[in-house]
Amino acid sequence: MHRLSRTLLTAAVVASSTAALPSAHAARPEPPAPQSVTSLVRGMSLEEKVGQLFVTYVHGQSADEVHPGNLRDFGVDTPAQVVTRYRPGGVIYFNNSSYDNIDTPAQIAALSNGLQQASRVPLTISTDQEMGIVTRIGPPLTQFPGSMALGAGRDERAAERAASVTARELRALGITQNFAPDADVNSNPANPVIGVRSFSSDPDLAATMVAAQVRGYQQRHLSRTAVSAAAKHFPGHGDTADDSHTSLPTVDRTVEQWREVDAKPFRAAIAAGVDSIMTAHIRMPAIDPSGEPATLSKPVVTGLLREELGYDGVVITDSLAMAGVRQLHTDAEIPVLALKAGVDQLLMPVKLGEAIDAVVAAVRAGELSERRIDQSVLRVLRMKFLRGALPVWPVPPNPVVGTPDRLAQAQEVADRAVTVVRDDAGVVRAGRVSGSVLVTGWGETTTAALAERLRARGATPQVVVTGSAPNEQQIAGAVSAAGGVGAVVVLTNALSRQPAQRALVDRLVASGKPVVAVAVQNPYDVAHSNAQAWLATYSYGAVAMESVARVLSGEVRPVGRLPVDVPGPVAYPLGHGLSW
Repeated sequence: MHRLSRTLLTAAVVASSTAALPSAHAARPEPPAPQSVTSLVRGMSLEEKVGQLFVTYVHGQSADEVHPGNLRDFGVDTPAQVVTRYRPGGVIYFNNSSYDNIDTPAQIAALSNGLQQASRVPLTISTDQEMGIVTRIGPPLTQFPGSMALGAGRDERAAERAASVTARELRALGITQNFAPDADVNSNPANPVIGVRSFSSDPDLAATMVAAQVRGYQQRHLSRTAVSAAAKHFPGHGDTADDSHTSLPTVDRTVEQWREVDAKPFRAAIAAGVDSIMTAHIRMPAIDPSGEPATLSKPVVTGLLREELGYDGVVITDSLAMAGVRQLHTDAEIPVLALKAGVDQLLMPVKLGEAIDAVVAAVRAGELSERRIDQSVLRVLRMKFLRGALPVWPVPPNPVVGTPDRLAQAQEVADRAVTVVRDDAGVVRAGRVSGSVLVTGWGETTTAALAERLRARGATPQVVVTGSAPNEQQIAGAVSAAGGVGAVVVLTNALSRQPAQRALVDRLVASGKPVVAVAVQNPYDVAHSNAQAWLATYSYGAVAMESVARVLSGEVRPVGRLPVDVPGPVAYPLGHGLSW
C-alpha cells in the first residue's frame, strides 16, 4: 500500500463511503474535496504543494534505470530520483527516443509501481492514448482506429465502449490520466495538427462523441478501472492552419462563432463530468486581444472556461515545451502566468526545477497567493481521489490487455467507420477486387497489412510501395505493375497536399484497370482525384486495413458516413456515404 498516514487512509475510507458523489452521466455538480484531501494539503509545505501542480516527463523504462537524460535535465540519475527530488504531482509516459518509457505492458506496470513507491503523495501517471494517429502504447493493447473513425460510425455507445476498454487497459498499467478525448471541431481541412484526431467538423456530432468518451474513460467515481479524461485543446484548435508545436497559431473566430462551434464539445464534456481540460497554445484575438496564447490568458481560462462554462475541474496546459507557448515569455515566467490565468496542472516544463522555483518565488513575493496554489492543489488531489487513485495500490505485474472480446470491439468500430464515398463503376459493390490485385501507394507497413488481409481472402496481391511523394520512376513502376493485374487498390495519405500522389492515382486510373483509392488518414483526399471508387478509413492501422479487406470482399456492408465536409474540386458534404 502507498505510504500515506493512518489518519489520511481512515479519512479516505470515510469520505469514500459517505460523500455524495455524482453519477458520471449527470451534469457536473463538482463534489467538495473530501476530508482526506484537505487534510493532506494542510500537511504540505509550500514547495510540496507547488510540486503537485507539475506533470513531468522522465527518461527510462524502469524506476531505477540510470539514464543520461535524467542527469542532463534533472541533475539525478533515475526516474525514481526525479520523483523523490522534485515531488511532482504527475509523470507522463512517451514512446519516442527522447524519453523512451514504453516497451511491454509488464514493463510499464513495473515502472508505474516503482514511481509510485518513490512518491509520498500518489502520482497522476498520464499519457496520450487518443487512439488512431496519437497512440503512445501499441499492441498488445487493444488498438482502436481513432476519433474521426468513431465520428464516421456515428455510434455513441461504441465511442463509450472504446474509451472504457482503453481506460481499463491503461489503468492495468498504472496509468490514471489519459489526455483524451480530442474535443476540437476540425472545421479547417488544412489543419496540420488535428485532422482525424477530431471526431467531426459538426459541433453537435463532436459534442456527442466527446461526452460518450468522457463517460467511457471515467466510468464511475472511485473506480480502479477508470482514468481521468482530459478534453482538449481549449478553447478549440480545430480552425488553425499552423501547428502549435512549432509556432503560435491564430484563430480568428468571433466570440459568437466560438460559442456556436468550438464551445459545444467542451460544454458536453463538462456536463459529462470531465476531470480535466487541456488548454491550447493558440491566440484568439476576439477573446483576448493581448496576443497571449490561450494557456496564459485569463480571459480564456478564467473568463470563458471557469466563468462562462462554469468549469471547476482541473485545467492542464498542453506541453510547456511547445513553441506555441514559449514565444513571448521565458520558461520561468510561463508557469506563473499560467497559474494567474487559472490553470491548475503544468505539463512538461522545459526545466522542472527552475519552473518550481519560479512559482515558489512568485508566492513568496506576493505575486501569487498561497490560497491560489491551494485551490489548484485541491483540484488536482480531488481528481486523484475521484478516480480511485488516492490512495494508490500497486498494479499486478502481468496486466490483462488485448483480450479477444476487446479486439473484436475495436474491429467493429473500424468496420463501421469505412466510408464508401464513390463507387461509379460498382467496383466495390460488385466485389471486383479479387484474384490478382495490385496494392500500391502510401505506407510500407500499411500496404503490406492490406495485402496480407486480401491474401487471406483468396486474392493474389502484389505490393508496390510508392511513399508520400512518388517520383516518376516509382509511378511508372506502379502503372507497369497494374498492367498485369485485374484490379488496383491505391492508398493515399495527404494526397490533397501531395501532387505526386495525385499523379499516381490519375495515371493508374488512365491504365484502364478498376481502381479503388483509399484515403487512410484525412478524408479530404477523396476530393482530389476522379478514381472510380473512393474509400475513407480515417486510420492506417492494421485494424482499419482488415476492415477495408472485409468491405472489398463483401464480408461487411459499408455504413460509414463522412463526419466532415470535404471541400475541393469534387466536394462531398458532411454525412455523405454509400451503402447497400
